Amino acid sequence: MALPVTQPVWSLWRNRGLIRTMVFREIQARYRGSLADMLWTVLHPLLLMAVYFFVFGIVLRARFEADPSPAGFVLYFFAGMLPWLAFSEAVGRAPFVLLEGRTLIKKIRFPMEILPANPVFAGLLTQAIATVIYLIALAAIRGGLPITVLCLPVLLVPQILFTLGLCWLLAALGLFLRDLGQMIGFLLTLWFFLTPICYPEASLPQWAVRPLSYSPIYQLVRGYRAILLESRLPDALPALALWAAACLTALAGYFVFQRLRPAFADIV
Repeated sequence: MALPVTQPVWSLWRNRGLIRTMVFREIQARYRGSLADMLWTVLHPLLLMAVYFFVFGIVLRARFEADPSPAGFVLYFFAGMLPWLAFSEAVGRAPFVLLEGRTLIKKIRFPMEILPANPVFAGLLTQAIATVIYLIALAAIRGGLPITVLCLPVLLVPQILFTLGLCWLLAALGLFLRDLGQMIGFLLTLWFFLTPICYPEASLPQWAVRPLSYSPIYQLVRGYRAILLESRLPDALPALALWAAACLTALAGYFVFQRLRPAFADIV
């Protein structure tokens, strides 16, 4: 019997085989019939990042103070995009996942909590592929990889927990608020541009830095750049705050999902 605080993780672990099967089926179904097939798993994030790079790196000539060279912009920009890709993909789909899985929800013994988790792990697969490509490019440009790369799980675990919590919450609320999906699309766009991913943090007004820095995604972007490009661990206090926020979000999202769960079958 799992303790209440470990129930979300225990539920996912218990159903890990089903999650793995559904994630790979989802990715295969997403690109089935296209000319590039599964190659789009790599091409889509690369094309998206190429567009942002052209706008900010070429047209607007944004540069990061830690490395003002064009290659430095590419590395800092892509490092910030790595956590954002997985996060935005999962959260953007979360309000729709229960409606898409309506036939499964009506099955009495089906573990409904894994439906919002599927886009989280699908996004992580996209991030894993992008990370491998990024590390190869980083090693080629800088002649090697920093030892701090081994510390990426310090950021990856809270990233997963934070994303899971939001996805459980949004999936549950998405059944009751059918406009939530469109609202989340707009909020994700706003969130992206309020996070210094495509531009240096120094470009933000001084009064905006402190409130925006409370965002977990803001701290994830900072942390990824510290580990991958600055050969250091993230600052201790922001990292601890990130872990605390991620754990609380996961527990709160799971709690709301379970409280609203009895009504799911009637609404869909």
